[in-house]
Amino acid sequence: MSTDASSQWFFSPNALTATPSSSPLEKEMPTSAMCTAATWFHRFYMRYSMEDFHRQDVAASCIFLATKTEECGRKLRDVARVYQAKVQNADISTIPADSKEVDLCQSAILLTEEVLLEALCFDFVVDSPHAELLDLFESLGSEMELREYAWSLAHDSTPLCILYPPRLIAVACYVLAQRIVDGSNSPSLDARISVTAPSTSLPTPPSHQPPSPDASRAVIDYYNLNESELRQVSEALDILLEFYSAQDQASYPYIAPIVAVPPPAQRGPRPRLFVSQAELSLIMTSGEANSQSASHEGLGRTPSSSHGGHTPLTQSEDSNRRPSFTMNT
Repeated sequence: MSTDASSQWFFSPNALTATPSSSPLEKEMPTSAMCTAATWFHRFYMRYSMEDFHRQDVAASCIFLATKTEECGRKLRDVARVYQAKVQNADISTIPADSKEVDLCQSAILLTEEVLLEALCFDFVVDSPHAELLDLFESLGSEMELREYAWSLAHDSTPLCILYPPRLIAVACYVLAQRIVDGSNSPSLDARISVTAPSTSLPTPPSHQPPSPDASRAVIDYYNLNESELRQVSEALDILLEFYSAQDQASYPYIAPIVAVPPPAQRGPRPRLFVSQAELSLIMTSGEANSQSASHEGLGRTPSSSHGGHTPLTQSEDSNRRPSFTMNT
């Protein structure tokens, strides 16, 4: 797929306020399949409303279709059983394969898949930032800790897939990972993604030694990004950091080093895309969650379906929320 900004699959940040932020259903698939399913999930809701199609049906359909296009096939009944396990907050071993609920799930997946194919215009090609990261790791000789952080950040970057090309998403993940690994006393995100390296504007003593490359800007120099692309990287970094800031650090203490990174100062105005659970609970409790504020904050509620309504948060999901550091391809 073309990475041209005019592509039909790139939108402005304003367009994200009424769309979901992640896919709730996984079944031990390769990274490529999970990223493909997540990308289709976001693309679908740029064409259809969440009020018309339940997110669980769409997520399951995206996963089922991705298992076919990415050649890691799963049986429809197996996907439906995982679906039911998520909905019922139960272990999959307790979900009978021949239950009525599983049969209903299979029908819902197949019916939604038809609409999904139409929404995608049968365009199944998905370019992933993970592939770009693998190239960066090899070309720049990145240390393992940086690779692990960047890979994990890319897992959580799926909402960016309808905003920016995968190359720029990979750059944002790499730069943020590099800043986390280098520590708080290292160059800021702004310094790392500025149009020119800050040191170039300072007088330097003459030297017979060639200037050493600035490691903090290695990825920027590698791609030779222009000013417009750097601005998009800055926006992507801001959105990523907002996403992590909205998470519950008590439940996910490992995100503390990410949340501690100050966002880029050079960023344009945009709508807020993520709201913390505490803020959401306060809004719902105080009765302020009317349709206008919900639309403004991107909190539109998905209607309940015959398969359990809102996706429950299970203990298993809590423990598995942290992206795997294993770089499967």
